[in-house]
Amino acid sequence: MKKTIFFALGAMAVLSACKGGDGEYDASGVFETTEVTVSAQGMGEIMDFYITEGETVSEGQVVGHIDTVQLHLKKAELLASLQAAESRRQDIPLQTASLREEIAKQRREQERYTRLVADDAADRKQLEDIDARLVVLEKQLAAQEETLEKGNRGVEAQLAGMRAQLAQVEDQIRKCVVTTPVAGTVLAKYAEEGELAAQGRSLFKVGDLERMYLRAYIAAPQLTGLKVGQSVKVYADEGEKGRREYPGVVSWISDKAEFTPKTIQTRDERANLVYAVKIAVRNDGYIKRGMYGEIKID
Repeated sequence: MKKTIFFALGAMAVLSACKGGDGEYDASGVFETTEVTVSAQGMGEIMDFYITEGETVSEGQVVGHIDTVQLHLKKAELLASLQAAESRRQDIPLQTASLREEIAKQRREQERYTRLVADDAADRKQLEDIDARLVVLEKQLAAQEETLEKGNRGVEAQLAGMRAQLAQVEDQIRKCVVTTPVAGTVLAKYAEEGELAAQGRSLFKVGDLERMYLRAYIAAPQLTGLKVGQSVKVYADEGEKGRREYPGVVSWISDKAEFTPKTIQTRDERANLVYAVKIAVRNDGYIKRGMYGEIKID
């Protein structure tokens, strides 16, 4: 609705200038700023919320907190579960140490009996028994290692799931800290301390009042003398004193033409097209949102 009103006012100003007005200005419009509405990302009671309308805030500034008691309890529970799961992880070298020692002992016996059999000092049947025993022990070792590794993989999968849950809880805790995403001035405050915050609920609105934009509409013939980055003169209302002049820079030009308001009924009037433009202006504190302004193209 606001855009429609701004469009109508700006377009009528363009028509007035093109149809024999005083010709002092090339276009007029309304000053606006970039506004950011900050919404709650967490859910719970607003424990503190220390900002006031009109206050200047910096980017990333902490301005409030949402209750995180339940989230911290959940985090403690997950940490305990992680510790319990970690205790179920098997130390494979330690668990198989005795079996490996037995295999090493059998291999030494195998080497000794091999020499004895070669010297005809021992029965070959004893060597064959040692060989068979060694094969059994090696199979037992392989089976035990596989079982332990499988168990550890299951434990690791549980740990990965718990770590993901822990990361989610920590992210939710961080989102319960209310911060300002941009530097600027608090334009509106929609919540108070003690109220319940829900995800998506608007908490406050902040805008950069130092960098303002004059949104105006220019006629198609004027477009040929305007480009992005071009310097223009901007005039803001100064009450009975007249106009206050500011240097401005064209920051945006619409690539689509728009018709003048439908209230203009004649064929010639309705054939007029206008283009929306934005003029960046550094605010010295006197320019207010919604204030009317004019531009003069050099």
